[in-house]
Amino acid sequence: MKRKASSPQRREESLSRERIIEASIELLDRSGEDGLTFRALAERLATGAGAIYWHVANKSDLLTAACDAMVTRRLKANATGATPSAAIRSIAGEMFDAIDEHPWLGSALIHCAGQMPMVRILEAIGQQVRALDVAGEAQWQVACALLNYILGVGGQNAAHTQFAKARDLDRTDFLNAMATMWSELDPDDYPFARSVAGQLSTHDDRADFLTGIDLILKGIDPSPTAVHSIP
Repeated sequence: MKRKASSPQRREESLSRERIIEASIELLDRSGEDGLTFRALAERLATGAGAIYWHVANKSDLLTAACDAMVTRRLKANATGATPSAAIRSIAGEMFDAIDEHPWLGSALIHCAGQMPMVRILEAIGQQVRALDVAGEAQWQVACALLNYILGVGGQNAAHTQFAKARDLDRTDFLNAMATMWSELDPDDYPFARSVAGQLSTHDDRADFLTGIDLILKGIDPSPTAVHSIP
């Protein structure tokens, strides 16, 4: 008896959205956002571009899905702290690590404004802000301040890493050269920069990042009148 050929729909169903997303993350990690093309993805999955389009509409949809997968994993991995402040610190650390390990994630998240990856991060932070008894509309302002800091500083750190990688720069050598330059600045015009020049070579980016989170958390006042509009 002659065997029936598999229908195109059956073949497309065997290629799951999850497989496509995982392959996309691998391509992004290897080649960055520019390296994520439907052609490269089709080659990696040994399929046709049409089968991929069955599951994702376009590259923007694909990037959002990849971001969402990464964010979901990190938030699930996050060990909730004993206090709301500790939980926020832990969430921030997880996101910093995710962006540091996957530099494309920082810029991709910025383009996901209002979409599920950002909503998940905001929700995780916002629940803890509520638990801190921050009042009324200040909850939104505090949660946004934390979100913007996490993405801004995390993305900046990833950009620095990519800059150094693209130019084959050794971090220690680069920072030593910068420290030397700072130490030779005019002491009258740049007293602070000169005073911290020695810390450049040994500073820890993650520790500096978490210090910023701690400063924000210490500045949170749960009273209804704590947040004012800037004139």
